[in-house]
Amino acid sequence: MKRILLIISGSIAAYKGLEIIRRGLERGFEFTTILTAGGQQFITPLSAASLSGNPCYTELFSLTDETQMGHIRLSREHDVILVAPASADMLAKMVSGRCDDLASTVLLATDKPVMVAPAMNHKMWEHEATQRNIQQLIADHIHIIQPDSGSMACGETGTGRMAEVATILDYIEAHFTANKPLAGLKALVTAGPTFEPIDPVRFIGNRSSGKQGFAVAQTLADAGADVTLISGPVHLPTPMGVKRVDVQTADDMLAACASHLPADIFVGAAAVADWKPTLSSEQKIKKQSPLASFDLTLVANPDILSHIAHLKVGRPQLVVGFAAETENLIPFATEKLTRKGCDWIIANDVSAGCVFGQDDNTITLITPDETQSFGIMSKQAVATLLTEKIADYFSPSSPLPVGEG
Repeated sequence: MKRILLIISGSIAAYKGLEIIRRGLERGFEFTTILTAGGQQFITPLSAASLSGNPCYTELFSLTDETQMGHIRLSREHDVILVAPASADMLAKMVSGRCDDLASTVLLATDKPVMVAPAMNHKMWEHEATQRNIQQLIADHIHIIQPDSGSMACGETGTGRMAEVATILDYIEAHFTANKPLAGLKALVTAGPTFEPIDPVRFIGNRSSGKQGFAVAQTLADAGADVTLISGPVHLPTPMGVKRVDVQTADDMLAACASHLPADIFVGAAAVADWKPTLSSEQKIKKQSPLASFDLTLVANPDILSHIAHLKVGRPQLVVGFAAETENLIPFATEKLTRKGCDWIIANDVSAGCVFGQDDNTITLITPDETQSFGIMSKQAVATLLTEKIADYFSPSSPLPVGEG
């Protein structure tokens, strides 16, 4: 699902921002909104938040949001920033680099594509200052969704009406369709824990939520890959455009992976249980007395990541593993890279209950050539970063993917 940060500035066309949200949700987009002070003269934050299902932000100096550097997160955690309507004042702010409110600060801090749909009186649109600003924005790689001609709220007629909602959404869809660097490639992703049964009601498992693997599956699909997600027992919605296979145990997960090979890309984000009971009782094991002990004999589970990385036939061209460690993060992860035989390892520190079940992650990407550490970021941002790295790996200068050699 593509995430759109919608900035609604001061214009009578602000009400169309709500229609963008409503129609965009029907197309599978997700929206978070920012309302400028001018935008709030026409619609309310409650309206935008109610329609989108996400918070509507209004204040740069919000104590609750800015304790987590809210404007930076807003600027980075969406796929596109859309300013609609974009008033003449907003265009001028963007050109000059002013950042005296939340919207302009986000626009200055972002590294994502920015689209603007201008809306203003036709004389304002035709003014030399506005046209200079438009040309500068184009030079700054801002996407301009040209306004329409017609009658305006002021009673005059000319060019300056914000483009129709369908036109704006078509423009966004075309942007995403054109940017499919992994089109034609097949990806296999594992996510979540495995549950190894002791008896019908007890099992050995772990705290993995599956959030990271699901986010990776979504971003790979958004980049054009044909994605199959092998998921352990988690309660998460299936990512849009992804084929999902649900499993319980490590043996189930290995069998499911084997049945969906060959693939070009394998991302082993699942926290597969290392051990399983040698025997699983078909009936619930009864506690004989309060003092009774119970001995459980364990045996190693199959190593899915190592199995796939060492395949002689059908090995994915790129095998990426995850290393969750509580100590000696880099040494242990580097050793795992060599022992497992994978191409990349994503190392993350899970000490003190971090990462598992949380929305954020702090990762280090380890390859045979380099080690790159990244600060704390959302798991969605980690997925986006990893997908970008994978797209670079499969650039035209890289070897051909499966089936094209």
